[in-house]
Amino acid sequence: MGGIYGEILGKLRADNNLRILRDAIPNGKYVEYNGVRYLNLSSNDYLGIGSDHSLQREFFESIDTGRYLLGNPSSRLMTGNSMEYSVLEKTVSALYGGRECIIFGSGYHANCGILPALVTPQDVILADKLVHASIIDGLRLSGCTWERFRHNDTDHLEKLIGKHRTRGCGTIWVVTESVFSMDGDRAPVAQLVNLKNKYGLRLYLDEAHAFGVFGPNGAGLAEAEGCMAEFDIIVATLGKAAASQGGFAVCDGETRQMLVNRARTMIFSTALPPISLLWSAFVVSQLQAMKAERDKLSGLCKAFCSAAGTAHVRSQIIPVMAYGNRQAEELAERLRREGYWVTPVRYPTVPQGQARVRLSLTAAMDVRETEQLGELCRRIG
Repeated sequence: MGGIYGEILGKLRADNNLRILRDAIPNGKYVEYNGVRYLNLSSNDYLGIGSDHSLQREFFESIDTGRYLLGNPSSRLMTGNSMEYSVLEKTVSALYGGRECIIFGSGYHANCGILPALVTPQDVILADKLVHASIIDGLRLSGCTWERFRHNDTDHLEKLIGKHRTRGCGTIWVVTESVFSMDGDRAPVAQLVNLKNKYGLRLYLDEAHAFGVFGPNGAGLAEAEGCMAEFDIIVATLGKAAASQGGFAVCDGETRQMLVNRARTMIFSTALPPISLLWSAFVVSQLQAMKAERDKLSGLCKAFCSAAGTAHVRSQIIPVMAYGNRQAEELAERLRREGYWVTPVRYPTVPQGQARVRLSLTAAMDVRETEQLGELCRRIG
């Protein structure tokens, strides 16, 4: 590598931290790569919707495929705000008890754009240490003071709240994920609600990895914990359990109007294709009836943990720690030799020294497959 970036790329290679793109071909719950089929453990298709061909056929039979464009050549504020946006936003709104909804081009767009659109320079944002990169980018763009509290540590959070209240500040925002993307553990959402009621905070919850999976209707962890209405803004992606594209925020009407006027990632972004919006609305309308898929996924998580000898089930995301970059690459290669499609997760996706392989279970798998995987992980140690 002798170009202008040769030194940087060479350092990444030497540190076992160089990323490459592989032409893997998804095929149901499997991935095909270089002529070999692997069980896909790197998918976020948690409910197995992406591999449910009967559901896709039902969708296409329900619409006039000759009418809907596969692209949308304008932004929402120009001519891209097709009626399919209203269909999807009303469908998401119904899932969240009638609260207002606004659709973004992706969950990343939502997290990058919402906080910068809403906060003032006098405000303070306190975010969990392990929030997603898209939230961190939103913090950097916010223009206000922000700080991160120790992961899931509400005592540390409360100390930071006290510090900033004593100094005098505007609104304090607390930002977290509900199910964390790399560790698979859950935020203490009920405790955060208690802090909100005690101090008058605003709560921002990213349900990306809980949407569709948790709650009686699939609305996420806050629904499962019975405190959904207490969160001022709930964000989720439609590109994981919903097997589509785009993201959304649920909020009150005034906040939605602020986002329409100030969220740059929505204002200056090309609108989503109408066909994708309709597919998303179709899937979201099905979530309430997908209890069997959620129950199956929960059972698969328990079966894996029992076979692996781990203490308890936190979510469908299971990290297998390797710590070093080279060790993570070797672990991923060993699992691929056994027929499992995984990739090493390294810095900056996770902190330095916390490299791992991330296993992601989906409802498309069966119990024996997850038990065999758990047994293998137990042997690997």
